[in-house]
Amino acid sequence: MTQRLLISALVLLVILGALTWMVSLGRLPPADFSFSNGTEVQSLDPAVVSGAPEGRILWSIFECLVQLDPDTREARPGVAESWDVSEDGRTYTWRLRDNARWSDGTPVTAHDFYYSYRRFLDPLTAAKYSQAMWYVKNGERYTLGASKLKVGDKVEVELHERPAGTPPHARGTVLRGELVAIERDAEYADQEVADNDFGKRHTLVINVDGEDQRFRITGRPDEAANDQACKAVLIDFNEVGIRVEDDHTLVTELNDPTPFWPELVGFYAMSPVNRKCVETHGWPEWTRPENIVTNGPYEIQFRRIRDRIRLVKSDKYWDKESVQLGVIDALVVDSLITAFNLYETGQIDWSYTNPKLINRKLLAAEPPRSDFNPAPQLATYYYNFNTTREPLNDVRVRKALALALDREQILDTVGAGEPPAYALVPPGMQGYTSQECAANNVAEAQRLLAEAGYPEGVGFPRIEILYNSGAEEHETIAELVRKQWQERLGISVSGRKEEWGTYLSNSAQLNYDICRRSWIGDYMDPNTFLDMYVSNNGNNQSGYAEPEYDALIAAAGAETDPAARMEILMRAERMLMDAQPLLPVYTYVSSNLIRPNIRGFYNNLQDSHPLKAIWIDPDLEGPNEYMRDAPLYNDSQPQQTELQGAEQ
Repeated sequence: MTQRLLISALVLLVILGALTWMVSLGRLPPADFSFSNGTEVQSLDPAVVSGAPEGRILWSIFECLVQLDPDTREARPGVAESWDVSEDGRTYTWRLRDNARWSDGTPVTAHDFYYSYRRFLDPLTAAKYSQAMWYVKNGERYTLGASKLKVGDKVEVELHERPAGTPPHARGTVLRGELVAIERDAEYADQEVADNDFGKRHTLVINVDGEDQRFRITGRPDEAANDQACKAVLIDFNEVGIRVEDDHTLVTELNDPTPFWPELVGFYAMSPVNRKCVETHGWPEWTRPENIVTNGPYEIQFRRIRDRIRLVKSDKYWDKESVQLGVIDALVVDSLITAFNLYETGQIDWSYTNPKLINRKLLAAEPPRSDFNPAPQLATYYYNFNTTREPLNDVRVRKALALALDREQILDTVGAGEPPAYALVPPGMQGYTSQECAANNVAEAQRLLAEAGYPEGVGFPRIEILYNSGAEEHETIAELVRKQWQERLGISVSGRKEEWGTYLSNSAQLNYDICRRSWIGDYMDPNTFLDMYVSNNGNNQSGYAEPEYDALIAAAGAETDPAARMEILMRAERMLMDAQPLLPVYTYVSSNLIRPNIRGFYNNLQDSHPLKAIWIDPDLEGPNEYMRDAPLYNDSQPQQTELQGAEQ
């Protein structure tokens, strides 16, 4: 076959494939509103995910105690119709509305939140955001498990056997008592035992109903030898600051005043889950569309892997009268250029982000487009250093890499209005000044690298940058960074691209040298960025562990004076940027493309847009709320241009 005939055949196949796809879509009734949701969601269990694609779906099918305003992101009534705060700011009393319903028609009660919050804190759940609930009294101790118990603690023991008549995936029988003794196995008497090996090396003596009993934490009921096998021993959940006063009253008691607590309980990870559904079907089967029971404005009609999730308006939702879109399609579109093409050809109504090159063209369009209006975002694009690996465990090496980075050159290539970042916390939060590291300084970078034992890069091992697929600029940025470091420091750097799930797994397990990361603030406070680097935070994927830093974050949590609290948080960020476990690259601006006739879609710092608020105005052709004045970052925080003191 000649080359021309081969090309013609390939073109014909592409056309036939496109026609087949269009015909298959034609069999599906059109949605009222369609959007690109990026990559395939990892799960529909709110406790175990941490990505934006998951969040957009979970906020639609579940409702927390509060909703977050689509414009201001302030807490407003959700399942809780009102709440009170104690004078000391530590106790919140939530009054749940009596007309909240699950999609199976049963009432949503305070018991559902109690169950869901306990499950969220349970170490066996392995919740990505469990630390968000550690503001609750004894929440941290519950999650950290047996290794953090002390003699005299009130504890609960979960056995492998379930009570008779309970659902197949319910917790095992739970015994309650007092911890009498912790006995280490003799062969490990003089050895350090890791927390995750604690159960294998210790016997816990617990007084249950006046009788001392010996327990061993095991994976199976037949592994305990002379002790009684159990799945877990935790501090008694009755000691945790979550309690039910009645079916419609929930109380949360915090360790310290936490001004952002109402906004935090509106985060999708804090969604309630239906106990009967979870315990009947088990994980992950309970999250399948045919099984899942939800309480939000939308229900899942179906999910097609590598295609879409179709949402339909729930007729059980308490506020269904305010929900105007009946059917929504969340399309799985890994490629940003594909998403842009779908938008431009009228097949979707909202594309949440675009390739940088396209954003540049959109910004330069004349006349200005009425469907594109970038705005500041509470989000940072950065690299994590694996501080547990040589040579990145040397702060001088990390500083050298940071100083050798020319962010302006990177943004000249891939940017579209984003400002360079020199701090983890973006600007824009009242009362806080981001603590910046130093900007590009090649001479100082070379000096530090030589001081660390690698003059002109000699002897420096080859290192690798890990990044995920799904956005073309990740690869472009990694290549630019690689070239800068190679040319300026004489070191050898390579890139490694992985699909989203594998990337998440490897970054969480520190299977990398340098890893691309980004963080969107979960609530409007610097703490949402800074507590990531607390030693035991599940999102701390750098290996950085500094007791003094942990103490500063804890002190900020206990501080009641707002100004003093911000000062403590600034000290913490200064320490973080001096240690340089991360390398800020740029601060995000939003790049939504949204049809001009869409209402209820607002620019906000979190770039979060609840589907419940969106509606279509068939008579609207001009700009909507989204197009109101939203200036990009101003010059109130000038970027550094030279090395200053101890800053890196």
